[in-house]
Amino acid sequence: MQKLWFILLFSFVLKTQAATIELKVNNAESINNQYQLALLKEALKRDPNNQYTVVPNKTTFNEGQMIEYINSGNLDVMWSGTKKEYETILHPIRIPLFKGLLGHRLFIIRENDQAKFNNIKTKSDLKQYKLGQGRQWSDTKVLEAANLNVISTLKYENLFYMLEGSRFDMFPRGVHEPFAEVENHPDLPLTVEKNLLLIYPLAAYFFVAKDNQKLANVIESGLMKMIDDGSFDDFFYSHPLVKKSLKHAQLANRTVIKIDNPNMSAKTPYDNKKLWFKIGQR
Repeated sequence: MQKLWFILLFSFVLKTQAATIELKVNNAESINNQYQLALLKEALKRDPNNQYTVVPNKTTFNEGQMIEYINSGNLDVMWSGTKKEYETILHPIRIPLFKGLLGHRLFIIRENDQAKFNNIKTKSDLKQYKLGQGRQWSDTKVLEAANLNVISTLKYENLFYMLEGSRFDMFPRGVHEPFAEVENHPDLPLTVEKNLLLIYPLAAYFFVAKDNQKLANVIESGLMKMIDDGSFDDFFYSHPLVKKSLKHAQLANRTVIKIDNPNMSAKTPYDNKKLWFKIGQR
């Protein structure tokens, strides 16, 4: 009897192990990736089969590399600000990971430069200054389409040193990003600009390979369950990165400048208000 019990237990363990699927994602050690990794894990927990384990890569890839690795099978899931090109070559899960907060932009500036920006009120005023961006970032095209003066580089980390070295004047960042980034660079004389808020439509999505409909369904289903039961908003507003940033940003007190985003797909789910951030909503 004991031998039979052992055989049954061993068989169960093997079946459980065989059913577990490892999902390879980008390196998530950066403060800018920890939220997305945690949200992905939360969504996968809603899978009734509980079949996925997330495995972050030890190497950090840029967006171009991630797309290549998704298509070659070396990565399973990536997260990024969306644009039409990405939604054509990959399978997007059209649920904004940051509720569209990614398109609400504050500026990292040099510590002694605040007075230079106090009188900016319009897009025309903003055109007087150079903005730093990652070359492959989706929002770089948005800023260029608005005829703003953009200086770009491939490496994210370079941007902080380029700003400190006066290669450009302002580094636009999603509301949840700049305060932690400034804290993470105590060696540089940088700060977050106090008065401005640049807004344009932008969503960060999870993406999978074009033919991986099964995984797309699992992630989308998990996120929608979170939205419907309120746990998505709980996760979003209580996450230290978002909570702290909204407190410091004081969005309702800022001068708003709006620009268009020609790179958003016609399939963007603007009609579902539960998916999108609104100033003063919570």
